[in-house]
Amino acid sequence: MIGDLGAQDATELAAWVASGEVSPSELLDAALAAVEARNPALNAVVLIQEDVARRAIAEGLPAGPFRGVPFLLKDLGAEARDFPSHNGSRLFANTRYSLDSAIYTRMRATGLVTFGRTTSPEGGIGGATEAAVYGGPTRNPWNLDHTSGGSSGGAGAAVAAGIVAFAHGSDGGGSVRIPASSCGLFGFKPTRARLPDGPYAGEGWAGMAIDGFLTRSVRDTARMLDACEGADLGAPYAAPPLARGHADAISRPPRRLRVGICDTTFTADPIDPDVAEAVRATGRLLESLGHHVAPALPKADFKGMMRAWTDIVAVGSALSIRSALKGRTLDDTLVEGVSRGACAYAETLHPTRYLQAVGEIHAFGRDMAAAFDGHFDILLSATLAEPPAKVGRFSHKTTDYVDFRIGPNGIFAYSPFCAIFNASGQPAASLPLGWSSTGLPIGVHLAAPFGQDEELISLCSELEQAQPWRARRAPMAQGQ
Repeated sequence: MIGDLGAQDATELAAWVASGEVSPSELLDAALAAVEARNPALNAVVLIQEDVARRAIAEGLPAGPFRGVPFLLKDLGAEARDFPSHNGSRLFANTRYSLDSAIYTRMRATGLVTFGRTTSPEGGIGGATEAAVYGGPTRNPWNLDHTSGGSSGGAGAAVAAGIVAFAHGSDGGGSVRIPASSCGLFGFKPTRARLPDGPYAGEGWAGMAIDGFLTRSVRDTARMLDACEGADLGAPYAAPPLARGHADAISRPPRRLRVGICDTTFTADPIDPDVAEAVRATGRLLESLGHHVAPALPKADFKGMMRAWTDIVAVGSALSIRSALKGRTLDDTLVEGVSRGACAYAETLHPTRYLQAVGEIHAFGRDMAAAFDGHFDILLSATLAEPPAKVGRFSHKTTDYVDFRIGPNGIFAYSPFCAIFNASGQPAASLPLGWSSTGLPIGVHLAAPFGQDEELISLCSELEQAQPWRARRAPMAQGQ
């Protein structure tokens, strides 16, 4: 049974533990064996703390929904006393924490067995994961020449490779949804402030960043969201309250919805033909389920939003890096090119630019709310404009931070959909419903109005039942 660990989702593994068919120790053994066998080719799992995991099992795991299931934290955020972190950077290597973050405390209470971390690009500002601190790129289990995405690229690779059934991630510009699309997984970005940020931060990137999970099933995400949702003590703001919870929402189909479909970018530029067809095929599937599907092109200042996002993240990156340097020289022995470029660019901005950019992001959110209001309930698009990129295409060696983000061949051209909903704060999800002509995963993206997480995840579950995806796995996950 354990030999085919990659075929199960976390809910099923927890059921095995609850029934006594397997023990938490046996599942951990299987996960560690999978790391040993598959991680050398992937470079996805780092900072393994097997002794911490063994001790947690020996002391008795909480009786939560994922009791005994192996789990990995993203190596960016999710601060935990027992799990040191590099945070994707040589500058922050081997950082230790005196307190557990609220999100980790809530995840741990589900009974999972955390045993390590997964790779992330420096600063979390890339659509690929190739950080120098890990000694090389993280690769895609479907094809090792391609990226697993970013910034939760290690999490996506580890789940797609069958090392773990699910893993922690975070999403400030698509960093859960991009790896989900790249690795054939489900990735859900909740409404702004649905999950806690404290005590190490009040908000991430002016509220645009939020934690999340890379999963094989909608139900795993739903249950983890329910376990973790809600503001922590002292949070500056909170998301609108849920009506029933995510797990209850997926227990029944949603109402028949008005779906706006866009098979181009939101600025009407063409996208890869395989990707566009995956969007149209999903539209046809939704129509067959009784939803009303019609063309849509939301009206908002997308280029202005991308510039504001770029400026906010540059200032945030510079603040983090400058604080950590503690008098040391900012050079390539500690900080990669894109991050050094972000620091240099931030210094060119007027002192008032940060608040101006935050204001522009908030105005954009109002424009996106108006675009939905009275027109459609769900917006369907691609997650990425093309299939997963080749390794090296989004290397952090360049110091031209602005071009890396918003240049003609930059991250926003590759991923023109995801960050829009970080800026607007709306819930959004990537579903593995398409495949390229070369056999690479293609994610299809759904977004809903602010606060409508339950309706969105219910629709995701309906699509999963109509077109199941779990049986299609990377060869590596099947031991090939």
